[in-house]
Parts: sequence; C-alpha cells; structure tokens
Amino acid sequence: MYTLYTLSVFVHILAACAWIGAMIFFAVALVPVVRRPEYRGVFAELIRHVGARFRVLGWACLLVLVATGISNLTMRGIGGSTLSTAAFWSTSFGRTLAFKLVAVALVVLATVAHDVLFGARAMRRLAQDPTSPVALRVRRVASWLGRTTLLLSLAVLLLAVWLVRGMPG
Repeated sequence: MYTLYTLSVFVHILAACAWIGAMIFFAVALVPVVRRPEYRGVFAELIRHVGARFRVLGWACLLVLVATGISNLTMRGIGGSTLSTAAFWSTSFGRTLAFKLVAVALVVLATVAHDVLFGARAMRRLAQDPTSPVALRVRRVASWLGRTTLLLSLAVLLLAVWLVRGMPG
C-alpha cells in the first residue's frame, strides 16, 4: 500500500509541476517574447498553436491532479465518511483541505473561462483584426485570467505543502 501511495503522490506532484511550470513558461518566456514588435505578424498564430498544445497538457494535468488527489486522501484513510463529519472540517488539516479544494475549484473555473470563453474568442478576434478594440479587450481579459489561474495554482501548491507539513503559526 505504501508503494502505491508513494507512486500516487509522485504522479500528483509531477502533474502539479507540469501544470504550473507550463504556465510560468507561458507567462515569463513565450508571451513576452512574441509581443515584441518583430513578432507582431505571427503573435496570434503562434499563441494559438502553443496554447492548443498547452491546453491538452493542462487539462490532462488537472484530471490527473483530481484523480491522484482523491487517491491520496483515500490512501491516507480520509474517505467519504470522514469528509462528512463536522469534526474533520474543524481540524487544521480539514480547514486547510477546505481552502485547497476551494482554490482548486477556482482554478478549474478560471481555466474554463480562459479556454472556453475568452482565450478562444481572443484568438479568433486577433486573427481577424489584431488592432480592433474588441480583440485587444478580449485578449486583455484572457491574459488576466491566465495570470489569475497561475496565482491560484500557486496558492493550491502552498496549501498542499501546508497539508503535509502543517500551517505555520
């Protein structure tokens, strides 16, 4: 059982690294470079293609994180009966888990809003007319959703550390 739990935790951490690492790469390397004037003509196309590849990785990582998260809790002896008690949620672990689950839900919502609503729309608008006010506004919203998702994901990571190491103070 210990080996299976260790493997599940390893896969969970690997998926978190891939998810967050890809977002950091996108935010600090790719987007700033392709925003340079010499890349203006290929910006929308390049972001669309890289974004499509990242989307597959991102959603796969989120699915793996949810599956291994449930598995990790179960293998720690925290099942449905434990989760349904008020006593569990009043513990430090329970409260931290609650904050983490809320943050995970917000990450998923922000990712859906980015990928389905604003990101795809921004790419269509940028391909049609990259200088139109609508294209710039939708791109700005998509950009802020991406940043928000990264910050929320970092919060989830911090909460995960606090789950296994305890909250400071």
